[in-house]
Amino acid sequence: MSAYFVGLLVPLVFTLLFRNAKSGKKRGLPVDVGGEPGYAIRNRRFTSPVKSAWEGISTLAELFEQLCKQHQDKHLLGTRKLISRETEVTADGRSFEKVHLGDYEWLTYGKTFEVVCSFASGLAQLGHKREERAAIFADTREEWFIALQACFRRNITVVTIYASLGEKALCHSLNETEVTTVICGHKELKKIIDISGQLDTLKRVICMDDSTLCNASLAEGGGSWTITSFSDVEKLGRENPVDADLPLSADIAVIMYTSGSTGLPKGVMMTHGNVLATVSAVMTIVPGLGKVQDVYLAYLPMAHILELAAENVVAAIGGAIGYGSPLTLTDTSSRIKRGTKGDASALVPTVMTAVPAILDRVRDGVRKKVEAKGGLAKKLFDLAYARRLSAINGSWFGAWGLEILLWNFLVFRKVRAILGGRIRFLLSGGAPLSGDTQRFINICLGAPIVQGYGLTESCAGGTFSEYDDTSVGRVGAPLPCSFIKLINWPEGGYLTSDKPMPRGEIVIGGPNVTVGYFKNEEKTNEVYKVDERGMRWFYTGDIGQFHADGCLEIIDRKKDIVKLQHGEYLSLGKVEAALIVSPYVDNIMLHANPFHNYCVALVVASQLAVEDWALKQGIAFIDFSDLCQKEETVKEVHASLVKAAKQARLEKFEIPAKIKLLPDAWTPETGLVTAALKIKRDVIRKTFSEDLARLYT
Repeated sequence: MSAYFVGLLVPLVFTLLFRNAKSGKKRGLPVDVGGEPGYAIRNRRFTSPVKSAWEGISTLAELFEQLCKQHQDKHLLGTRKLISRETEVTADGRSFEKVHLGDYEWLTYGKTFEVVCSFASGLAQLGHKREERAAIFADTREEWFIALQACFRRNITVVTIYASLGEKALCHSLNETEVTTVICGHKELKKIIDISGQLDTLKRVICMDDSTLCNASLAEGGGSWTITSFSDVEKLGRENPVDADLPLSADIAVIMYTSGSTGLPKGVMMTHGNVLATVSAVMTIVPGLGKVQDVYLAYLPMAHILELAAENVVAAIGGAIGYGSPLTLTDTSSRIKRGTKGDASALVPTVMTAVPAILDRVRDGVRKKVEAKGGLAKKLFDLAYARRLSAINGSWFGAWGLEILLWNFLVFRKVRAILGGRIRFLLSGGAPLSGDTQRFINICLGAPIVQGYGLTESCAGGTFSEYDDTSVGRVGAPLPCSFIKLINWPEGGYLTSDKPMPRGEIVIGGPNVTVGYFKNEEKTNEVYKVDERGMRWFYTGDIGQFHADGCLEIIDRKKDIVKLQHGEYLSLGKVEAALIVSPYVDNIMLHANPFHNYCVALVVASQLAVEDWALKQGIAFIDFSDLCQKEETVKEVHASLVKAAKQARLEKFEIPAKIKLLPDAWTPETGLVTAALKIKRDVIRKTFSEDLARLYT
């Protein structure tokens, strides 16, 4: 049976699962967990939390060694070779670097283990002691994974730092943890050099890139520390091997610094047992993992717990990890040379993770292309989409059987090709995913897209949608490593006695709940509690409700609720999620003032959609910034927000009365969003304080 034919069958099987899924199926069960009164749910399959899926394995270091012996000759880590770089200049004089990348070159499990052991020995030979901490400060790449596993073999605690972190937060993270070794890329090395005079404990830097580049950067003005290339450290260890010094389950594996959406980042301490519990739990939930060699496209920041956990899961099933980046992901990505392949086309992955912002862009991109083609192509797409949607919603008059294969071949094949054409499973996490986007990706990719809910403080573990759950807007039942409890929040009007569903603040308990915040006992004691049974709980600040089948839905966040002048409670996050579906919106931040009875919004306009509308209307403009200031443009975008609000059945006070259109995107580099693309409310509020003040006048 050909791979192409198998690919055609996948969506058929998926749709049949949709048809046969029972809405009343119990996915989570109520349970008495003691401690503070609340409404608690556990996974229906397990009576007690899962700690490890492997007998005798209690740390990530032990697990990795076992996996490398078990899958010695399989591909593990893949990286694309750089063929060329070139600069393209646009009509308005702006220049962009474009790259031409080759095929993936692979390291097997066996070879990766050799490199890990050599790098671990090299760290010891450089003088890095077990009690000292090492930081990994780089974009996601195979050296990141190798450095992490090498540190684990020496029982060295790894401090993870986002590559996009600003100088102030970077200094804070490195100094607070007293890091002595930084492992980074060439780009990040320049940042280290810029702040070298402010670093108190740094002794050595290991550069992942070519030593010539690293030494050139150092010559520009380095600090009082040594610099060594990644390959030289690996060579040093290979020639001078040192025995492993393996950790215990309770040892701190990672201090993960959050992206700092509210002030300076906090360091979350994770033990080997914490991360292993999440990895083990996911293994029990996703069907078919390990049955074939899945191929995973890694491009999210590995300093984010979602990506770190995902890569460890893929390794745990004997899968292959191919590295890419958000800027080279598809054939049309901004850094890919025209006519060459993006990462997805080159790798042809079967499994991916994504944050909602990226999936929203995929949805918007497909819709814009369909609209631009118009005519018969648009009619066919709309018909195919409607037929598939009808079937997924349970109608026998929707597309079934061979008709699914027909629509896949005629319509959805090109959409699936954007991500390589072989995706069989896609996980969305990091923020709530809109129901519209979830269903759109379901239909166009012909594969389940599931939502997970978790936090850095719970090692990404919390809840996880099951593959046959056809609902949207929910985040599934508890993972087998977690108990989920709702507790009353009377101030916000959320009670576990609410009908028809219990509601309250979400509290996560289980072996995946982390130790606390590094050197921040006050904040740790505020949000972490241990009950009389010894179970550790984390108070998330998120508000949820349990459906009758035991699945959780996130409905609010305590910090995002503002009480307006007339006493109405406004949930900023909920409204933003409803309004961002407007085709004119690239990003949005709602703002509410308790001294007014209405809200306003800062809207990052979608340049392609807004300019397309302006051209059709015959509106003249100098540039995009000029277009965003025009009254008719503001009126059009505001009207689209009102339409989206009505479709989401928002109250009148939840619809922004005034908006400010912004032409420039919010990126991690601007400091206005986190590396996971979550908006930084406080930073945005301060940056656009004058614009917000004018909206209230």
